[in-house]
Amino acid sequence: MQHRCLSLPLGIVLRKTPGVTRWAKWNWKAVAVLPGAAQENWRELRRDGDAVEYHAATVPLELWRTDTEAYMTELATRIPSIYVVMRVPLEEDATHPLDIVLATASPYDAQDYADNGEDIIELVPMPEALMALIQGFVEEHHIEEKFIKRKRDKRRVDLVENGVGDARISQATDVYRAPGAKTETVH
Repeated sequence: MQHRCLSLPLGIVLRKTPGVTRWAKWNWKAVAVLPGAAQENWRELRRDGDAVEYHAATVPLELWRTDTEAYMTELATRIPSIYVVMRVPLEEDATHPLDIVLATASPYDAQDYADNGEDIIELVPMPEALMALIQGFVEEHHIEEKFIKRKRDKRRVDLVENGVGDARISQATDVYRAPGAKTETVH
């Protein structure tokens, strides 16, 4: 039976290191994903001097059978990755420096989030097991679509050019009318 969507809990690991400028006290980076992880909320995993790694959140990684072309595109890259979408909280008194919005294997979805200019998108290399799961999903659900070239119609639309004026409006001059074009009076 084919399912429309496969959902897998994916833990997101963020690393906090000291900032390199006086304007940024800390530097945050998504460094790993944990397939099948339990729900967590900023649990400390490891500490090495000033560097600390947190299991920041667990979000669903959803694979849709209509997006298999996007997954194939990502699997064909040199280092297949998961895109982690993060956002700085709007509240001044937020308990955590970043909110995890989404994890996706689709570069097209990630581009949509990157376009808004407010989200932070980071690539995290896919673990081998996750890569195999996505590859299996693509093999099961991908349907190659035949390319159909669009044909032009034979109608000539460039023979008459009256500008963008509205012929229904009678007026002495029409700044949108093409010079020399006759106007029709519609009653």
